[in-house]
Amino acid sequence: MDEIKIYTDGACKGNPGTGGWGAILMAGRNEKELYGGELNTTNNRMELMAVIQALNALKRPCHILLHTDSQYVLKGITEWIAGWKAKGWKTASKSPVKNVDLWQALDQARAVHEIEWIWVRGHSGDVGNERADQLANRGVEVARAQS
Repeated sequence: MDEIKIYTDGACKGNPGTGGWGAILMAGRNEKELYGGELNTTNNRMELMAVIQALNALKRPCHILLHTDSQYVLKGITEWIAGWKAKGWKTASKSPVKNVDLWQALDQARAVHEIEWIWVRGHSGDVGNERADQLANRGVEVARAQS
């Protein structure tokens, strides 16, 4: 399996508001930048979208070191998702899981890969995270330009 480093980030101007997502995929000396945006979204949706888009860009199963500054994404995918699925996508309080469409898409996107989930502190000088943040903000601008 190829080893890929991925850095993802989401941004939102207002919450809800205009949002953007960004991702950098690195394999050896090769890099690919991805970004996009949406109107009337949330930061959490953009954090999830960054990961989903990055994973869906891969053409074959990979070993991935996935870096995110989102505790929501990290805890959701490593701790909470098994319980949500067992309860029919309900939380412990029997409420519907927020962003269930994206959690299901992420669950499907990750299925063929081996992923190490790595949390990085946002806006603390991590070069990959800073670049993903810049791409997410570019995604906000793309969404604004299309409105």
